[in-house]
Amino acid sequence: MSKNRPLFKHIRNHTALFSELCHYRNEAVQHLGFQDYEFHKTPKFITEDGARLTIEPERSIVLPSVNTLAGLKSKLVQAIETLHMVENSEIGYRYPTAALAGLDAPFIKRMRSEYFHRVDEDRSICRPVNLSYGIKSRGKADNRLEYEVWMPDEAPDQNPLPLLIDLYGEDLPNDVRHFVEQPSKVHGWMGVKRAAFEALYTHKECGDLIICVAMSVDAYNIGAKPDLSYSPEAESSIAINNAEFEWEVEGYYAPRDWQFDHDAVWHAINHTLEAINAPLEDLYISDIIPSTESKTERILSTLASLGVTQNEIDTLNLQPWEFMLTESEHRVKAHDPTRSVNLLGRLNRLFYQPEQQLPSLNWIHDLIL
Repeated sequence: MSKNRPLFKHIRNHTALFSELCHYRNEAVQHLGFQDYEFHKTPKFITEDGARLTIEPERSIVLPSVNTLAGLKSKLVQAIETLHMVENSEIGYRYPTAALAGLDAPFIKRMRSEYFHRVDEDRSICRPVNLSYGIKSRGKADNRLEYEVWMPDEAPDQNPLPLLIDLYGEDLPNDVRHFVEQPSKVHGWMGVKRAAFEALYTHKECGDLIICVAMSVDAYNIGAKPDLSYSPEAESSIAINNAEFEWEVEGYYAPRDWQFDHDAVWHAINHTLEAINAPLEDLYISDIIPSTESKTERILSTLASLGVTQNEIDTLNLQPWEFMLTESEHRVKAHDPTRSVNLLGRLNRLFYQPEQQLPSLNWIHDLIL
């Protein structure tokens, strides 16, 4: 791996990864000349009626190709005087994600797992680990609700509600809680290669706070059918190949004796999101694909546009943890009932199908320098 990307070595160890990310972030704050500053994660958002919500302060733009984002980091730093990249913060992910809720659902459900290569294994094979279950408010509206838990490896099919209650407790709204209880159905899949990095933002609108921004460039393929089989309509098992740039506030630094002020923190967060958005609209105005959908929702609308019906989804009755397996225990090929379905092979098509192969993680990082 490249010398200036040390975090790639922790791609299978989250504890080490986030510990070292924090180290490089702290170093960057010191380098900017801020002494005795402490990190704080994004706080709960308190509504006027006192409800405590877990909010995702995030924005994104969708583009036709990841190549469009060449030189992105340099362009951002040049356009935003008080945006400072955190050195050595680059990390890459490859992951499949499944849409578990339909277009009519009040929220979005998703399952996501990370991928890794076994030692000395063919690099065109990636194996999923660490299945997570998430639920979000819909669309790309400002500051959406987001709740996520990791499913235990030995029981990926268990009801996630107890895990969500244990993690979020009184902060889990009733409408979210009740929606989690509803049965999940796999509507479709997306394969993602993500180049991620961090930045620090300072501005008079943020007062004494330094806002920490996690950024990522995603190259992704959306499957043409829920089970990733060949689609005559798309003439492929992949329907769409696009890219997305995403930026999210993950926390902030404040002076050691700073008195927490909910409104001041959220004003700084929202100002930061818009400050990054402003130059992007100028830089990519001719390339941005107008979209009010999240990535999960783009899976749903893509499959719907290809004529996939709810009846077909119901008949398939796919379960997300099936794709943690190599071979299906009970599914067979439509044209040859004597052969079982290689689920791992189908999932890998999202990354390695020759005609629409996603670029390597290092290649994306090199592109956006």
